[in-house]
Amino acid sequence: MKFYVYLLITNIKKKKITYVGYTNNLNKRLLSHNKSKGAKFTRGKQWKMIYSKAYDSKIEAMREEHKLKKNYLLRKKIKEGYKI
Repeated sequence: MKFYVYLLITNIKKKKITYVGYTNNLNKRLLSHNKSKGAKFTRGKQWKMIYSKAYDSKIEAMREEHKLKKNYLLRKKIKEGYKI
């Protein structure tokens, strides 16, 4: 089974806000975030997925999720390449 690390983006008061997570089903996870069933931080906002990467194990995906969450420069680079 594949696991994915993803980056979501939304626009709040002309500011781009991002969220990083991991899942084994990208479409289902995005729908849950947009229906306010996802993480507390994502509730009440409409999100778009701008980045995802597949991994062979859950542990590997969790490690990479943690790295992306902490690497603000990489998140900024991905975010700037996307027009919302």
